[in-house]
Amino acid sequence: MRLEKCWFCSSTVYPGHGIQFVRNDAKIFRFCRSKCHKNFKMKRNPRKVKWTKAYRRLRGKDMTQDSTFEFERKRNRPERYDRNLTENTLKAIKKIDKVRIVREERHHEKRMKDKKAKENREAVKELEQSISLVKAPTALQHDPSLTLPIKVKVSQQQPEKTVAMME
Repeated sequence: MRLEKCWFCSSTVYPGHGIQFVRNDAKIFRFCRSKCHKNFKMKRNPRKVKWTKAYRRLRGKDMTQDSTFEFERKRNRPERYDRNLTENTLKAIKKIDKVRIVREERHHEKRMKDKKAKENREAVKELEQSISLVKAPTALQHDPSLTLPIKVKVSQQQPEKTVAMME
């Protein structure tokens, strides 16, 4: 069973699925679904369409260089069947898959680390600017532990006006 790659989005095309387009120069293009085929006919560049693997690799969202990708390449050289070689290859495929998954997770965590720090900085800045919306101004006066290290101006009511209104 041969698993092909979609020309447009690089996802796997299983036997009996997808569309195959043969150009006049005998170049074969395989597509996983009609979405990819239509984008190809509209002459869209996969590197500029956000949901494709090419876009994600170009923008650094997916790993681009790793030794585990070497095993995914298609090889057309026939090999003589050897039971031990086949058994060792299947074991190696499982190990390589685990290594690839761990490396992808590490890459993702490294990318997200900066994002979390940025979100925290933005949240602190927003809180500093509008602390009076979170806590009532009188509560901030009575309990100084509620305030941030930066001083916030709290407006005070004048007691003379309230006394005058009651009379």
